Amino acid sequence: MHKMVLLLSFFWIFLGCAGDEPGDVILPAEVLEIPGTLYSPSANNFEGTYANFIAALDANEAISIIAEVDHTANSISVGRVLNPTRTVFFGNPVLGTPLMQENQLVGLDLPQKVLFFENEDGVVYAVYNSAKYLESRYELQGVTTLGQISNALSNLVKAATNAGIKSAANINADPEEGIITKISNEDFESTYSNLRNAILDNENLQIVAELDHRENAASVDLELRPTRVIIFGNPNLGTPLMQSSQSTGLDLPQKILVWEDADGTVNISYNNPEYLQERHSISGNETVLLQITEALNALSETAAGN
Repeated sequence: MHKMVLLLSFFWIFLGCAGDEPGDVILPAEVLEIPGTLYSPSANNFEGTYANFIAALDANEAISIIAEVDHTANSISVGRVLNPTRTVFFGNPVLGTPLMQENQLVGLDLPQKVLFFENEDGVVYAVYNSAKYLESRYELQGVTTLGQISNALSNLVKAATNAGIKSAANINADPEEGIITKISNEDFESTYSNLRNAILDNENLQIVAELDHRENAASVDLELRPTRVIIFGNPNLGTPLMQSSQSTGLDLPQKILVWEDADGTVNISYNNPEYLQERHSISGNETVLLQITEALNALSETAAGN
């Protein structure tokens, strides 16, 4: 099956040391306590780990890479410094669509994503949301593809790191924890168009990827009500959060989901920045978090036709 790369975000700056080979150095790793996540401290260097992961995705015909975001390169583009940090978004609608058939809101955390980062001690991590996190946050108990997703993510990450998978102490979330949802006054197409245009009209924002979950479901002969997610960012605001806590890159760039429920109501959903602050133990940055909060509120209000 042909893989379609919807968008490779921004640009690449490779920061690996010359002559490094995967498996050169194994450094002692800290315990990562990011609620809802699993992680693997890599036995490989950063570039080797990331290259292994992309190769594993490319080898699986059922998976499409949606976007690759080099947070370090983006930070440099605005005159900031960030240790190697990248997020890759990828999906398989055969596995993801049944989750959204049960609860469309999970489209906010789809496609799947894995964060790779190297900390100041030179330890490389791969971090991702656990299936239990998705199950509990979106009340997906009994959806059979969750087990397949869990196994697939574990195998892909282990192939990248050549190491085992570790767990945060808490891998669950409360139902709809940290999610803001607003009801639109417009129909689905107008709501999404309003949102997209508002992002495009803001010179500080750049669209990273757009994903039509319903269209992807139809591509594998599955049905889904109108559901789209748009991923976008502003490195001037996102970089300081990752400088405080690199794991924040798992929830960046920002995402807004537009979805039409069974009774025809059009909804706009996104992560509350306060939730990201708590989840990733971001210190300081109150002004930045307020700017993000205000920007997301303005975008969603415009999308809703308010």
